[in-house]
Amino acid sequence: MRAPSADRTTARRWCLRHLQLLPVILLVGGAFLDYHTSPHFSGEAFYTAAPMTAAALLSLRATVLAAIGACVADFALLSHFGFIEGSGGRSELAAVVTVSAFAIVVNRLMYYSNVRLQSARRVALAVQRAVLPQLPASVGPLRIAVRYQAAVKDAQIGGDLYGAQDTPYGVRCLVGDVRGKGMDAVKVVTVAMGVFREAAEEEATLAGIAARLERALVRERDRRAGPERTEGFVTGVLVEIPHGGDELRLVNRGHPAPLLLHAGHVHSAEPSEPTLPWGLAELGADQDRADTVPFPPGSSLLLYTDGLTEARNRAGDFYDPDAGLTGVEFPGPDALLDTLLTEVSDHTGGRITDDMALLAVTRDKGRAQGPA
Repeated sequence: MRAPSADRTTARRWCLRHLQLLPVILLVGGAFLDYHTSPHFSGEAFYTAAPMTAAALLSLRATVLAAIGACVADFALLSHFGFIEGSGGRSELAAVVTVSAFAIVVNRLMYYSNVRLQSARRVALAVQRAVLPQLPASVGPLRIAVRYQAAVKDAQIGGDLYGAQDTPYGVRCLVGDVRGKGMDAVKVVTVAMGVFREAAEEEATLAGIAARLERALVRERDRRAGPERTEGFVTGVLVEIPHGGDELRLVNRGHPAPLLLHAGHVHSAEPSEPTLPWGLAELGADQDRADTVPFPPGSSLLLYTDGLTEARNRAGDFYDPDAGLTGVEFPGPDALLDTLLTEVSDHTGGRITDDMALLAVTRDKGRAQGPA
C-alpha cells in the first residue's frame, strides 16, 4: 500500500541528486559545442546558465567554482577563435562575468532566506510543542500515536487540536477542529487545550469536561468582534478509556465519528444523539451524554478531523477511510496512521487543502490495564 508514495520519494531524491550535476553538464556541453561547431556559434547561453543553476542548487563554493569555470571557458574559446580582441567578444565575456557575479549574489540571498525560513520553522515547532505537546507513546496496554498536517506549507500548527493524557479516571483524549484559520484559530486551540488538560484531571465525567470546554470557548468567542463573535465554534470528540474493562466512552460535539478497527473490520462510532459544537450550546438544550462502545484487546481507535474525509482527488472524489482501512490489520497505531497518510497522499496527489489531525489508540492483546 505504501509503494507508490515510496517510489515518488525515491524518484525525487534521484532527480535532486542528479540535478546537482547540471552546472558541470552545462559547462562541459557548452565548451564542447563552442569548440566543435562554427566559429560564429557562441556557447554564451551555456556559460551564463551554469553559474545561475549552481546558485539555485549548490553551495557558495560550488557557485564560485561554476562562475570561474564559465568565465575561463568563455575566455579560452574566444581566444582560440581570435574573437577576444573584437568588441563582440569583449561584450560576450563581460556578459558572462556579470551573470556569474550576479549568480554568487543570488546564492547568498537564497542562503539567508533559507536561514530565516529555518528559524521560522523552529519557532513554529516550539509553538506546536507548547500548545500541542508530544503525547505519551503508551499507557499500560494502550499505545498512542498522533500525526498532524497543516494545510499551510511549512506551518506546524493550525486550527486542529489533539490531546491525550492519563488521569485517575482512565486515559482521556480529545480531537477537535476550530472554525476558521490563522492566528485566531491558534488562540482558540490554546484555550481549548489548556482547559482540557486541567479538566481531564479534575472532572469525574466526560460531560463535566465538555461543560468546562463550553464555558471557556464561549468566553473566548464573546471577546471577538465581527463574524467570529456569532459564528465561532469548535467541533470535537472526547474519549475516555477506563483503567480495566474492554469498553470506552465517547462524547461527540458535532465532529466526524471516530472509527473502531478490529480484525480487519471498521466500525463508525456514531453518536446516539446529535449535539451541537462547543460554543453553540445556547442554541439547544441537550445535555452531553457519553456513549459506551466495545474496545476489546487488539482493537484500534482512530480520531480524526474533517481534513481526512474532505481530502479530494483531481476528479473531486472524497477520500473514504472506511474503504481504505477495511480488510487490513495493523500492528500498532503508528503503522495505522502512516498507512492512512500514504493513502491520502496517493488519493490527492499530495495536495493538502485543510488541516488534518489524526490520533490513534491501540489496545494490545494479552495485557491487562491497571491504574497508571
